[in-house]
Amino acid sequence: MKLIVGLGNPGKKYDRTKHNMGFMTIDKLMDEYGQTQMKKDFEAEYCKFKVDGETVFLVKPLTFMNESGRAVNFLMGYYQIKPEELMVIQDDLDMPIGKVRLRTKGSAGGHNGIKSIISAVGTKDFSRIKIGIQHPAKQTVVNWVLTPFSKDQEPVALSGIDKASDMVKDWVSGLSADQLMNKYN
Repeated sequence: MKLIVGLGNPGKKYDRTKHNMGFMTIDKLMDEYGQTQMKKDFEAEYCKFKVDGETVFLVKPLTFMNESGRAVNFLMGYYQIKPEELMVIQDDLDMPIGKVRLRTKGSAGGHNGIKSIISAVGTKDFSRIKIGIQHPAKQTVVNWVLTPFSKDQEPVALSGIDKASDMVKDWVSGLSADQLMNKYN
């Protein structure tokens, strides 16, 4: 099984904000996999389908960023998904806009969604795709992450979502984390 969780905040007012890079990547993956509907359960919106015999879940927690772990833990428990079958897609303040990097374990690095997942799942050993949103020059971090990209920044951000989507599809198709890191990092 493959549980792909995009982090973000639910609601129209957060749709295209920097903190919703994970949700935007899930939307792109839904389109690329031909999925049109999500089910609401386990404090999340998700869809479940097969790719070459592999069960794939695309998930958007509905608990807001700081409580993302609740939804992830519910789904992992119910479907008996192991940490090595989990891939989380998150925004990252410490990377330039649109830069993408895969990590297979580690600390939350200050990201509250990842902190919540580590706490709920009980391990730091799960893969995450980080999409850069860069640190704000003049705004507070909260204001920065909860606003959309500028017209100049948006194409670069969207290229990061494209790359993250490609990375997920390669993982679903059987590439290992090491192979993904060699190809994309």
